[in-house]
Amino acid sequence: MKKNIEVTHQDHSQGKDKKALNINAFVLLFFVIVISAILTYIMPAGEYDRVEKDGRTIVNPDSFHFTDSSPVGFFDIFTSIHTGLVNGAGIIFFILIIGGAFGILKTTGALDALILNLTSKLANRELLLIPVLMLFFGAGGTLMGMAEETIVYIAIITPLAIALGLDAMVGFAIVSIGANIGFMSAILNPFNVGVAQSIAELPTFSGIGLRIVLFATLYLAGVIYVYRYAKKIKTNPEMKFIGTVQAENQVNVDSTVKLTTRHKWILSIFLLNFIVLIFGVIKLGWYITEIASLFLLFGIIIGVVGKLSPNKMADSFIDGAKDLIGGALIIGFAQAILVVIQDGKLIDSVLFYASTFLSQLSPILNAIGMFFLQLFLNFFVPSGSGQAALTMPIMAPLSDLVGVTRQTAVLAFQLGDGISNSIFPTSGVLLAGLAVAGIPYTRWVKWVLPLLLIQIVITILFLIVAQLIHYGPF
Repeated sequence: MKKNIEVTHQDHSQGKDKKALNINAFVLLFFVIVISAILTYIMPAGEYDRVEKDGRTIVNPDSFHFTDSSPVGFFDIFTSIHTGLVNGAGIIFFILIIGGAFGILKTTGALDALILNLTSKLANRELLLIPVLMLFFGAGGTLMGMAEETIVYIAIITPLAIALGLDAMVGFAIVSIGANIGFMSAILNPFNVGVAQSIAELPTFSGIGLRIVLFATLYLAGVIYVYRYAKKIKTNPEMKFIGTVQAENQVNVDSTVKLTTRHKWILSIFLLNFIVLIFGVIKLGWYITEIASLFLLFGIIIGVVGKLSPNKMADSFIDGAKDLIGGALIIGFAQAILVVIQDGKLIDSVLFYASTFLSQLSPILNAIGMFFLQLFLNFFVPSGSGQAALTMPIMAPLSDLVGVTRQTAVLAFQLGDGISNSIFPTSGVLLAGLAVAGIPYTRWVKWVLPLLLIQIVITILFLIVAQLIHYGPF
């Protein structure tokens, strides 16, 4: 039997602010490619000598010298995109394969059954929904980069929260904040940390210990923030914000959905995948090729256990990869920018001028500065893997020059990229989720801003700790 949750509508719309500044990331990146090409005619070209050390390429900080300029021509702007896609092929196909594996998992219905089972069991203990479901979505964000998938769950959790005496803000925050906390802490997130570490030549998923502590800290702060607000509106119902839930005035939550033995086997296999992944990365030195292969293998096993036909598995794999094609292509466009500035011999000039300025600051301030730079750049490139492809080829050698470990530079990237996903209007997932929950963008910004500031403070503290302990291995 399906339980109909009646949702009272209140029109709190504030115009079209949620559509503001919604510029396509590909348009922005193409403009950056053009501007980079123009700069090859203006900026002085230069080069550092590079040397191999402990299996990685590093910059010799005393070797910079100016060279003859190498301007990039008009047609080269367009050839750079194909070259960028070719250069980023390893990471692009890594993302598509993992997306396809997640598509198979999604088709089995195991995750949906788990979340519906949890909501049904907690229906009469509404405040427990907050820590339990935020942990679920946090785990999804930190292990599998859950982002677009949250929109489906927002459509379920938001009206459920309203029906249980809470409001739209609580329902939306449980899903969105929970997943974003996981995404930014990125214990085993292949789409931001996995990509960034591969570019920085770090062992894949190294430094996991500090990220686990980071996840616990961000999770605790998020739960307390949402829980306190929920308690406040339970005491003062007039403070509730119902919103305009997009679900034809009611949402059907199937309270009879059972977490079957088959679902439990599938979820156990999915968990086993990450156990094998950790072992392979730490003990066997696996890299993105092995990791992608592991996800593909376990995706097929999950499909077999879920009784999916070979054709259904293939279709699900394609659907899962299709969901990530935009983010994968962004990596190619970001690589195209690097092609232009490398061909124009500008990348080392940028490193030289940046390191000259930053060398006047302490390494701790440099690490914090990297975080704020990444936060700013996420406005223009709201894709974690795309931003990693764009910035880490510069940030990794820059960190060598200014006394910041590469692992700390990756930490600054993942936090700068992740925190801003909950507030920047260029995030399509955020705007889509707010539309489903019926929450105006400006109202959400006002509500979430104090939590954002708390998260920034936590970030700065962790970056200071990372620098003090020489967060590594290097």
